[in-house]
Formats: sequence, structure tokens, C-alpha cells
Amino acid sequence: MSAIKAKARKVVCIGRNYADHITELNSARPKKPFFFLKPPSSILPPNGGPVLRPKGVKLHYEVELAVIMRKSLQDLDPQDEEKAMEAISGYCVAIDMTARNVQDEAKNKGLPWSIAKGFDTFLPISEYIPKDKIPDPHNVELWLSVNDKVKQNDSTNLMLFRIPRQFAEISQCMTLDESDVVLTGTPKGVGSVEAGDVMRAGVRVDGKDVQQGRIQVKVEEKGGLYEYKET
Repeated sequence: MSAIKAKARKVVCIGRNYADHITELNSARPKKPFFFLKPPSSILPPNGGPVLRPKGVKLHYEVELAVIMRKSLQDLDPQDEEKAMEAISGYCVAIDMTARNVQDEAKNKGLPWSIAKGFDTFLPISEYIPKDKIPDPHNVELWLSVNDKVKQNDSTNLMLFRIPRQFAEISQCMTLDESDVVLTGTPKGVGSVEAGDVMRAGVRVDGKDVQQGRIQVKVEEKGGLYEYKET
């Protein structure tokens, strides 16, 4: 999976794509898919070390099904589901780490919140999952635990906007390139982690865990000069 980090030109993330997650964050339900970007430098490959929590950051987890692009898409017709699904190379499980207090401040002040999503190690991913291991990405179960306590466990059939619609919305604005990564949204149950916590995540198809989709990663404090202060 380190190859995915090396090859991905961008990571595109669909926001607010599960109704219960929208409710738990007291957010507005979107009328169409909206998205934001994470830098490829935030990708943390399997066995790549811990997630690093910057000083002063309230760190949240969000488990997601990630799509790896096989070929480029531009200006996709949202009705062309066949073309959308043919553009998929495979999948992985991802944890979209978020500096929630940084994001909340930025939202309240009308500022960009790239920093809240973009720190190094803020996107742990599983091994690559071949496409045939997930015959229907809209009918799998995503789960995440913290210290062996299950925090997220829901089906992708609860997505508000399915993957072809996501691809269409993104590709009408920017080309989706080969090896780009698309995060398809997180279900309810997001919450905080502290240094010393261990996150585990995965995906089940017909009730059975997909071995390549397992993540196990520890949280540690980040050194360096950054410390969250009000903007």
C-alpha cells in the first residue's frame, strides 16, 4: 500500500454521506455530494508507525471505505453507473483522522479547514483490497474499535449518495486520475482518541472479515513545533 501513497495525486473525501453521522455532529444535510481534499502525505500505510496527535489537538477517528481509481474520469454522467464502477481498481479501509477542535474553529470563523485533515499520519489505510473481494461496495459493513470497544459498525448501504454519484460530482469539477483515492464517507459513532489508544478497523462482506481490510494502529503524541492555538 505504500505504492498507493506514492502514486496518488490526491485524496478526495466525501463529507456528510451518512444521515446519523450528520445528526451526531449537528450538521446540515447536503442536497448533493460535497467533498474536500487530504494530501497524499497524510497517508499512513500498514505497519507505517503510529498516528501522531499534534499538541493541543482533539483527535477524532472516522472509518471509511476508500476507492482506488483504475483510470481517469472527467465530467462523468451521474446516470452512467457502469462507467463509474469500471473505473475502480480496488478498495481499502481508511481512517480519516480529524483535528476536531481545529475544524470546529475554522468552520465557526468561515476559514478553510485543510489543516484539520492534513497532518502527517492522519490517514491510516489497510492493505489493498482487490475489486473482486468486494462485489458490491454499497453492501458491506464497516467497523472500528478503540481499545477493543466497538465504536463504529454500520453498512455502506446507508450512504446518502452512492459511489457513481460521488464520482460524477467530483469529476465535473476536477479530473479523477488513475491511483487517486476517494473516501466515501463515515457512518455514525465518530469520537476521540488519546495517546496510548489502539484503533482497529475493518470491513465485512456477508458477515465475514476481509483479511486485506484490517487496520491496527496506535496513537502517540507528536513532537515538533506545532501546537494548536486559536487563529
